[in-house]
Amino acid sequence: MIDWIAAFFLIAGSLFMLVAAIGVVKLSDVYMRMHAITKAASLGAILMLVAVSLLYVQWIVWIEALMVVVFVILTAPIASHMIAKAAHKTNMPKGPNYVMDELEGVDTDIPDKA
Repeated sequence: MIDWIAAFFLIAGSLFMLVAAIGVVKLSDVYMRMHAITKAASLGAILMLVAVSLLYVQWIVWIEALMVVVFVILTAPIASHMIAKAAHKTNMPKGPNYVMDELEGVDTDIPDKA
């Protein structure tokens, strides 16, 4: 029974990874591509790690999987934020369906306190 549950998690994780890969190829600009990679690939990786943890019932595997999940959860939003900030700062072109840019004309640099 555990094998079937792990297979379900592996297939679901693979499908999320596939959606992320298709999103990177098909979406129009860096902001939408970044969203696809951050959300779908992170969830796909977490689902696959859950499957591995179910298949290999050893405490070291669970600890390693938990550490990777925490690392992905902590670093993916920060990395996507920094990529978006760099893309906006370098005036990367936006897709055709953007309604407004809330950061247009705003200086996003942190001022020096010296």
